[in-house]
Amino acid sequence: MLKYIIKRLLLSVLILFGVSVIIYALARMMPTDYVDNQYSSAVQQGTMKQEDVDRIKELYGLSMPDAYLSITAGAGSQYAGTRFVKNAKAEHYDVDLTLLLNEDARVRGELARPGLTDEEREDFERQKRENDESLDAFFKDWYIGEYDSGNLRLIIEKYDEDKMAYTYRIGVVTAKGAKVEGDASEGEDGEDNSYIALEETFTEKESGTWTFSTEADEAGIRQIVMSLANGTPVESTTAYRVANFWDKTGAILSGYFGWLFNMLKGDFGMSFKYKKPVKEVIFQNMGISFAIAFVATVLQFAIAIPLGIKAATHQYGVVDYSVTVFSMIGISLPTFFLSALVIRLFAVQLGWFEVGGIASSSLPMDASWIVRLGDNLWHMVLPMFVLVVLSIGSLMRYTRTNTLEALNADYVRTARAKGLPERTVINKHAFRNTMIPLVTMMAGILPSLFGGAMITETVFSIPGIGKLAYDALIVADVPFIMGYNVFIAVLTVIGTLLSDLMYAVVDPRVKLGK
Repeated sequence: MLKYIIKRLLLSVLILFGVSVIIYALARMMPTDYVDNQYSSAVQQGTMKQEDVDRIKELYGLSMPDAYLSITAGAGSQYAGTRFVKNAKAEHYDVDLTLLLNEDARVRGELARPGLTDEEREDFERQKRENDESLDAFFKDWYIGEYDSGNLRLIIEKYDEDKMAYTYRIGVVTAKGAKVEGDASEGEDGEDNSYIALEETFTEKESGTWTFSTEADEAGIRQIVMSLANGTPVESTTAYRVANFWDKTGAILSGYFGWLFNMLKGDFGMSFKYKKPVKEVIFQNMGISFAIAFVATVLQFAIAIPLGIKAATHQYGVVDYSVTVFSMIGISLPTFFLSALVIRLFAVQLGWFEVGGIASSSLPMDASWIVRLGDNLWHMVLPMFVLVVLSIGSLMRYTRTNTLEALNADYVRTARAKGLPERTVINKHAFRNTMIPLVTMMAGILPSLFGGAMITETVFSIPGIGKLAYDALIVADVPFIMGYNVFIAVLTVIGTLLSDLMYAVVDPRVKLGK
């Protein structure tokens, strides 16, 4: 058996690897870019830089380069030969700079045209000055930012009023992960004002000033010119290129393996929506889902199996037809429809239950734990009722079919021929063999117990892991979605392994070692 378990575990590792690839691919294809949407206002207000947003996306394996702007330090710098790179937007070069360069070329051509009047020349000179100012402003905004090279960072800064110059700094960055910043209280629009930021320290090693040449190279780029704080010139080379297919493929692969290695270390990242580690969010909210699903599962087996056996032993009778109709209702009804139906009937019209959360709004703050427990259980009645009704239908039909097959088997006829009571024949001989196919359902029990019921919890506003997953899915909270799906995949694999092991328990003919 040990050899079989090891073999199954190795197979499970390959399955989980394939599942992780699928989960990551689906996350990358999600249409909503929650990261950019989340930080757009912070970038506009200047509290965050676009480079910080790009690094957060890279941290979670979501970075997709558009173009690269690089500065290579040369002679004069202690980091000579180091190439610092930052992500750039291709349209800034292809559209904005191209338009400016075309306009500049047009004006220069007009100025070189013979026969211009003094008024025309003055007008073109004015246009040329305006174009030069626009180009200067473009390159200043284009260059300003943070460029990375491993753990080194080049910061091209804005104009320093004290030094009366544009400054730059080079230093070593020590990354410590992600943290939550901002006000965690809700704003006027009801949204959380906090946001996730990178926790890192920057140790300055070199500083100086910078400007750029007045003449552009063949690509239309004005090379940056740097000098140290003591006035020593620093040679540098500036380059720009659009990311190609292999750059984007490499970003996807590096993002996936970076996420995979972090996941293997137990780091699922920080949830964009809940501003907490994904692992912490899952385990904090798993208890409510487990309590509801556990009770519902116990009731499901306690009701469905006896009814399925009863229907099989009274085939084509009143009980059989009643069970069949009831099971078909449970199989056919959508979760959201039945949930809305019971809410309208039992909560709205009859007023027997409250919906929305797991505690009454009128519950006193000083209520005892027994009162609180009773209130929580009362709120869980309707969700558990929905889960039981929707799940027992298929289990009843499954049990009925398996029992009918067992009742027609030779060993059952032999038991009856020996004169054994019908109760003994059914409960001891037929039922045990009926359980063999039912064991396969154990593979889905673990995910249903710990993974939550997404639709049911959402309709009843129960703060379980299923509702949290749905809310995260709506806003494309990629770290939480990926972590949640891996969590479900692991539970499914474990459930499948337990299902295989249970075969040997209920059927001695099964030898796992062979």
